[in-house]
Amino acid sequence: MKKRILIIGGYHKAESLAKSFLHRGYAVTVINKNPEHCHTLAQTADLTVLIGDGSKPFVLEDAGAEKADIAIALTPFDEDNLVICQLCKKQFHVRKTVSLAADPEKISFFYSMGIDSVVCALSTITQIVEQQAFLDEFTTLLPLGNGLRISKLRLNANSPVIGKTLSEIHLSHEVIIAAILRQDQHLVPHGDTVLWAQDILILIAAAQKEAEAVKVLTGR
Repeated sequence: MKKRILIIGGYHKAESLAKSFLHRGYAVTVINKNPEHCHTLAQTADLTVLIGDGSKPFVLEDAGAEKADIAIALTPFDEDNLVICQLCKKQFHVRKTVSLAADPEKISFFYSMGIDSVVCALSTITQIVEQQAFLDEFTTLLPLGNGLRISKLRLNANSPVIGKTLSEIHLSHEVIIAAILRQDQHLVPHGDTVLWAQDILILIAAAQKEAEAVKVLTGR
């Protein structure tokens, strides 16, 4: 069965994201308040387009939000994006919500309100989509310069590091596990921290050491 992606707001980037997901074989629905934008978006083959305010529950219901696997809020207003993601998560039980945030100081607050992923740049969303960030285990989130990158890696039950402490895992000195996202907790890792299945690791690594670290942590 196709995964279902719901994109709320945005225009050009919403179109780009939608086409990227459609190309990968996913079912995509876009909600936009602007009739002209909707008319243009509707020219994309296999894209479902709905005119309306995605911060309204009845509009999300009309769009079939309860069937969505991922909801992405791209409006220019942080408050609207927060409301949209909370509605999708709490009322329609969407598994993963993603929000654009214009103000980087709101990122921590958004996470504390239950948003699964928060990004400050549309280009970051594009990069994530191109690398299937929400559908694969590994995602490069952001280049830091000087050859460093921030990456996100989800550990599955088959990972060879499950049940081990960080001190037992041999990573290059050019790789740092900066944080662990475990269910609704954000953990600061220490040497005696034990890794669990479904932990999401935030890595800071030299670009040339990234693939090596993924192999150590996933066994692949």
